[in-house]
Amino acid sequence: MARKIETTNRRRVGATLAATVLAFGLLAAPSAALAEPEYTAARKVGRGLANFSLGFLAIPGQIIIETQKRGTATGLPIGFAMGIGWFITTEVVGVWEFISSPFEVPEGFEPMIEPEYPWDYFDALE
Repeated sequence: MARKIETTNRRRVGATLAATVLAFGLLAAPSAALAEPEYTAARKVGRGLANFSLGFLAIPGQIIIETQKRGTATGLPIGFAMGIGWFITTEVVGVWEFISSPFEVPEGFEPMIEPEYPWDYFDALE
């Protein structure tokens, strides 16, 4: 009986954590109606969460970018190597932005890396 309660509590904690991440992600999502996005502390914390939880998307993102620039034979290995580097960078910057979100560093809460969110790599496919 105690195990069943423990499992239920873990599921509740996991669901709460997932809902929190989703809520911050929605707060941080850029608005298509604005010509220039407004950078706030809430957007910075959402960006930090997105970057350190989805930083692995930099690997296929860089593969796509380099394959489009250089062709498949050259783009795949170079994109993979650059993706590993960007993966590490994205993770570190994500943690930093999450921790420093209450402070206006850099000025105006602007993103430290480009693309701002890990899924922005795939906008190039359009």
